[in-house]
This record gives sequence, structure tokens and C-alpha cells, in this order.
Amino acid sequence: MIPAAYAVLNVAAASHNLQKVREYAPHAKIMAVIKANAYGHGVLRLAGALSNADGFAVARVDEGVRLRRAGVQKRIAVLEGFTCAEELDELVVHGLDAVVHSFAQLAIFEAYTERDKIAVWLKLDTGMNRLGFKPAELQAVYARLMQCSMIKQPINLMTHLANADADAKHDTMTLKQLALFNDTLATLPLDAGNERSIANSAGILAWSQAITDWVRPGIMLYGISPFAESTGAELGLKPIMSLHSRLIAVKPIVKGDTVGYGGGWLCEQDTMLGVVAIGYADGYPRYARVGTPVLVNGQRVPLIGRVSMDMITVDLGSQPTAKAGDAVTLWGEDLPVEEIALCANTIPYTLVCGVTQRVRQIEAMQE
Repeated sequence: MIPAAYAVLNVAAASHNLQKVREYAPHAKIMAVIKANAYGHGVLRLAGALSNADGFAVARVDEGVRLRRAGVQKRIAVLEGFTCAEELDELVVHGLDAVVHSFAQLAIFEAYTERDKIAVWLKLDTGMNRLGFKPAELQAVYARLMQCSMIKQPINLMTHLANADADAKHDTMTLKQLALFNDTLATLPLDAGNERSIANSAGILAWSQAITDWVRPGIMLYGISPFAESTGAELGLKPIMSLHSRLIAVKPIVKGDTVGYGGGWLCEQDTMLGVVAIGYADGYPRYARVGTPVLVNGQRVPLIGRVSMDMITVDLGSQPTAKAGDAVTLWGEDLPVEEIALCANTIPYTLVCGVTQRVRQIEAMQE
């Protein structure tokens, strides 16, 4: 039996989206970002679907270990690196790349007594002001890493763009970050063997200057645009996830009735109300505003009332024949997740990552 709320995953779309990355960055290696359970899509499923990527990136050590234990042999970089010697042990044992971004990590490396080697990505903070060393610190850090016998040479270098999804015509932050990255690396004794990585999805799509040896696509691999003003489909991408449910009740309401917690929606004319079996406990956004579109039998109807834990309500005035059991799409074909995110004053990342465990994931049948 198909549950009330379920997600359909068009896994084949991942290969299409990966190919789009290659079209934008034909000479770069691709580090497919599958952190956070592959943005809610299932990390092992997407690791398989993206097997033609040159490597993977995850956020945390345990994510990388899970991939290794599942038999994934590709290069895997752990973007948050490690915070203790025990995590460094796991990185070494499982052959994971460590991102090095703090002096605390550097001290752990220097105190480490094991002989096994590890590949690292030295992270430069060019303006994100999150992880990474400041430009003035990089020469000394690089020299210390060069002296660590356990670190594989050459050392790779990366940074993260803070503003690449902004309007490229008016953004100056990205250009400043790129210049700072290049200028700082010019002070180091590097050669062609030191690989570089800058571009995320927005960088790949909008900033060709950010495409270096490796690119790190995330959201675009799932068919979703990193830009607020566009959808993945408009960029030639194919969304992987669609979210569905069904009507569980249809009832008349009359002018003057209110709907939902707090009575925040007032019925201005007689209509039919539909109750959909999905809510914030499934990952539908709690703050989706009144009027957010929902597809019932493929036709748009507006959300009314507050989103509750297990249900939402919609105005079926335009669909007088709708009945309990009819199909509902919350996002998917003809209803981009980017549009729903705008209606909830959030970003699509939070929606796909926020789909909860009680929503069954079903892989679409492939032709």
C-alpha cells in the first residue's frame, strides 16, 4: 500500500544533471556533493546514480565511513574535516580526504604517530568567514603541513564562495574572493600537482572564472536551481524528487467560516475545502503562506489555513468534482520546488533536506 505522503525519485535524472556539470566544466574533475543524505534523496542511492563522478564530498566523517562500508571506492572528501584524533583515525582507515581548516587540526596532525598517509585539502577563507585559514596565515600553515610525514603530497587547496548565487551583474564579492584565492596561492611554492577547487553549483553555472581542477556541484545535481530567480528546469536540469499525497476529506464551507489553527483564514464565499494528508511532520514547510499552490489532479489550487503537523487544507472551489483519494502533488512536475520555497520564505535546499522519514521514497520506473 502506498502511504499517504510519499516522494517519487527519478534517479535517472542524476546522470542528466551530472552531464550538465560536465558541459559547464568540461576540463574539471567533478566532486559530487552528497552530504546530508544526498540533500534528502538517499546517499547510497545517489552515490550509485552519480557513479560517473570523479569523487564525492560529504560534510562529516561518519557520512564518508558509511559510503566506504557500502563499497564506494571513489575519492571522498570530508568538508568539515575532523575535530579529534579519533576522527582522524577514521579518515585514515577508510581512505578519506580531510579538509584542513583550523590550527587545532594542524596540532592533531603534528602529534599523530601513525604512519599511514592521508590526502588533504587546505582551505583558505576568502570571505565566507566560516571555515578556513586567513590569507595571512596560509604560508605558515602550508609549510607546517609540508613537514607532516603522514600527509600525502602535493597538498590540494580550496575555498568556498559566499555569494555566487547573487546577481552576477552586480555582485563584487565573488570576484574579490577569486582574486584573493589566486593572489594568496601565488605566494606558495605550488606546481601543477597542487589541485584547486572553488566552484559550487552557482559558481559552475554563473562564474566560469571559478572553475578550476575540481568543481563541487551540489544542488544542481538534484535538478534544482541555486538561484532564486530561476528553476532547475529553466537551466536545463531535471529535478529528481517530487512530493505527493492525497485528499483524505472534502467538505463544504460557507462564507464566514474560518479554517485551521488560530482561524487565520476567513472564507469569503461558499466553497469546497480539501484536506491533504501531509504536514510539517512530513517536511512540508510550516510557514508556507496562504495561496501557496498545490496540485490536485494536476490542477493548481491554493493552500488555505495554517500548515499543521499531519495535514494541510486547500480551496477546491475550482474543482467541484474532487473527492477523497484524489492525487495531490506538493512539488514536482508543473510545480517547481523553487516556487514552493519562495512561498515559504525559504530556499529549496531546506525543503528537500527536510522531507522526513515517515515519507516513503519510491524510485520512478525507468523506461
